[in-house]
Amino acid sequence: MVHQLQLDNKGKRSGWQWAGDEVSLCPCPLAEVKEALLTEEKPPNNLHFKAHSTNKGFSKVLATTQITISPKDSVFTLPNWKTGKSDSKSRELRLSDAYFHMEYMVGKGQKPDVVQATQLLYDLCKVNKMKKSIRVMEMMVDSGIIPDAASYTFLVSHLCKRGNVGHAMQLVEKMEAHGYPTNTVTYNSLVRGLCMHGNLKQSLQLLDRLIQKGLVPNEFTYSFLLEAAYKEKGVNEATKLLDEIIAKGGKPNLVSYNVLLTGLCKEGRTDEAIRFFRDLPAKGFNPNVVSYNIVLRNLCYEGRWKEANELLAEMDGDDRSPSVVTYNILIGSLALHGRTYHAIDVLDEMIRGRFKVSATSYNPIIAQLCQEEKVDLVVKCLDQMIYRRCKPNEGTYNAIAVLCEQGMVQEAFSIFQSLASKQSSSPNDFYKSVISSLCRKGNTYPAFQLLYEMTKSGFTPDSYTYSSLIRGLCLEGMLQAAMQIFIVMEESNFKPDVDNFNALILGFCKSHRTDLSLKVFEMLIEKGYMPNETTYTILVEGIAHEGQMELAAQVLKELHRREVVSQHVVERLIMQYNLSAIDNF
Repeated sequence: MVHQLQLDNKGKRSGWQWAGDEVSLCPCPLAEVKEALLTEEKPPNNLHFKAHSTNKGFSKVLATTQITISPKDSVFTLPNWKTGKSDSKSRELRLSDAYFHMEYMVGKGQKPDVVQATQLLYDLCKVNKMKKSIRVMEMMVDSGIIPDAASYTFLVSHLCKRGNVGHAMQLVEKMEAHGYPTNTVTYNSLVRGLCMHGNLKQSLQLLDRLIQKGLVPNEFTYSFLLEAAYKEKGVNEATKLLDEIIAKGGKPNLVSYNVLLTGLCKEGRTDEAIRFFRDLPAKGFNPNVVSYNIVLRNLCYEGRWKEANELLAEMDGDDRSPSVVTYNILIGSLALHGRTYHAIDVLDEMIRGRFKVSATSYNPIIAQLCQEEKVDLVVKCLDQMIYRRCKPNEGTYNAIAVLCEQGMVQEAFSIFQSLASKQSSSPNDFYKSVISSLCRKGNTYPAFQLLYEMTKSGFTPDSYTYSSLIRGLCLEGMLQAAMQIFIVMEESNFKPDVDNFNALILGFCKSHRTDLSLKVFEMLIEKGYMPNETTYTILVEGIAHEGQMELAAQVLKELHRREVVSQHVVERLIMQYNLSAIDNF
């Protein structure tokens, strides 16, 4: 049985002890590690979470690199993975069979059918089997098949959307080395991926590379860069970047100006945004519905209803007629200001206008009704959602969890029980999804409250659930409580696995506490677990995120020498973090 953590009224864990030693969360700067790489110390018998220099920590990492990454193992037809049982597990098994058959046959020097291989790539992407998707592309190239531009661009784009920018850049490098030309759309995916991860400098370098290859940046390229600029440096710097782009002959369009308009609104500069919006025709662009929605959002959320109504009155014509987004802005802002019944009226008008209603439209209303403790209306709203085939999503679960904040945990759980009975998946899978969704949004305290109720009704948390809780606590900065999860697991007779340790190590690294992640690594070794490639990769990325690029390069090089990270991972990290200090592999 899962025990509830003793949290204070803000949902934070009070002081606790780990194995008799108090955890120190004082800042511990990254120290000199180069010398430590040459020292093969053995892990200590007893692990103490006290002041602990990172250089000693990394000597433990390198001293315990006990795993080895093993090398990867005429036209043929792949096994049919399209027909058979329709459940997700059966489909994935058939996909895996087709993949491994292709790998085996290509290894024997035969060529796959190009249409089948391309479809396999698409289908693997759809179930997020990205490593296998990349490998399919590589096998096609290795066997002499020319992949079509659409599949190549699709794979690069999908990798970037999933946050695997390093893998995408690595793939582009390999394809160009094989003589496959890259187009502007492919580079845009890379630029966007880097921008999403706050790598503006590297994005600008990529833009220069694109131009050097004779490719012409388009309006989307500029928009991605401007968005990254205002998020990273503020809208004033983004405006300077736009001026530079124009001075160099670039021709941004309305999309680029809408990005700057968004930046002004995000910074709360609504009056400036309105002036910028009114000046768009002078710059040669008539505002479209996106422009109107950007300004409307700020006016509504600031409660400036008169100005919002005046703006709405202007929204007619093909390019600026109200859209689904317009209605969702109105619903969300009205609900936020407690005007729930007005929000419901707008929702009804939206339905009468035959706009596509989704969970996004209902979620703000549900959240506000939960805030007002109107459980009957929440249930009625959810029933209407399901009747209209609007599938509850992560936002819905977090909206219902507002009841927990009002002390109505039983009522919230009762609603989740009702929803579980209407799902195609098992109740256990549904509860796992709910806990994970809450933790991803930083609602870890309600997640614990609901988990307690779920366990009383027979739900048993698994490794994935515990990892979700660990990630959620780290996301909210409750690092001590995240470590306490391991005690909860042991008291529940659940043996942690490497994935749980990796979740904690990643959480510490994202909190810029790589020093603590090393202590967790030591504990992993001391308890007899075998770290995997992911463990080492997280640690290297943790150093990189703290700005210690040279140190990250040195550690990665040493880990590769010890054969605990593959060449593939090394190349990805070098590219993703621009670790140019590494060479001679």
